[in-house]
Amino acid sequence: QVQLVESGGDSVQAGGSLRLSCTFFGNPYSTNCMGWFRQAPGQMREAVATIDDSDGSTYYAVSVKGRFTISKDNAKNTLYLQMNSLKPEDTAMYYCAADPVTGEYCTGARPRPSHYWGQGTQVTVSV
Repeated sequence: QVQLVESGGDSVQAGGSLRLSCTFFGNPYSTNCMGWFRQAPGQMREAVATIDDSDGSTYYAVSVKGRFTISKDNAKNTLYLQMNSLKPEDTAMYYCAADPVTGEYCTGARPRPSHYWGQGTQVTVSV
């Protein structure tokens, strides 16, 4: 069993930065693959960025590539998402996810770590 607790969401102006954190507790094997997803009102949940412990590979959605950076500190049991140059279209609830499955499932074209989810943290970007 794994628990995920997100923090760091806030309201910022366009062009600003935020760092989201996801602290995880439980079986470390179950967090080999972790990622950030987001869901805006009326839209489907989408993968933002994922990271695979087995080889260090990462995935980024096209819309955030070059602006967001995912990282993981296993010593601190924390996953991060550094978000720079924020845009109004980044406004959404951001969720942390974890899964024991790695490889293509984690950082391939359609990443889908989904075994465990956090409760979400709201990011709002205003013009």
